[in-house]
Amino acid sequence: MIALTFYVFAFILVACAVMVVTSRNPVHSVLALIACFFNASGLFLLAGAEFLAMILVIVYVGAVAVLFLFVVMMLDIDFVKMRAGVQRYAPIGAVVGGILFLELLLVLGTWQFSTDAQELRLAATPANITNTKAIGRILYTDYIYLFQISGLILLVAMIGAIVLTLRSSTNTRRQSVEAQLARLGAVESLDVPLRQGVRMDEVLRRQLPPPPPEAPKHSEHGGHH
Repeated sequence: MIALTFYVFAFILVACAVMVVTSRNPVHSVLALIACFFNASGLFLLAGAEFLAMILVIVYVGAVAVLFLFVVMMLDIDFVKMRAGVQRYAPIGAVVGGILFLELLLVLGTWQFSTDAQELRLAATPANITNTKAIGRILYTDYIYLFQISGLILLVAMIGAIVLTLRSSTNTRRQSVEAQLARLGAVESLDVPLRQGVRMDEVLRRQLPPPPPEAPKHSEHGGHH
């Protein structure tokens, strides 16, 4: 039963991955990508990695894929220009894809299981160590430097995206800290005794400057009133 479930999840995952690449509508590609994430989380559950499965659903489906969907739906994409660019760079993409395919064949051809892999797979999980604790122990001890480097790369990518998409506009309202701290024209606070009110004539307000004098009006014949 577990083997059948694995093949069902794997087949749907591969089919959705092909739809992500071949779909003409970007919205359909994002929806197929969400289906890929769900099936991949199912495979993680079958492998006993429930923490990774939940992280995949919460982070990638709940944040990344939904963000992709909103961006694709809000952007005005010129599909004719996009297809022309794809046709122009198709030979380069084919060469890169061929190199990656050859690398996968080399990896699969030279792959060998460890001698104790079967015993480790059938070994019982320690009762006092959870899946999340085991991942955290390996991640923050053996691979702590790689983890910090990956976080630094993501930080640089985020700053670069913000800098590249920043557009200065004259119509943008900006915060004036000096004006907020000055509080010109603000109402002065009063120390009101408990259970007593304040009459309107007792409220002290700042006096506004007098209005400027009106300019003399001219008559139709050029005279003054």
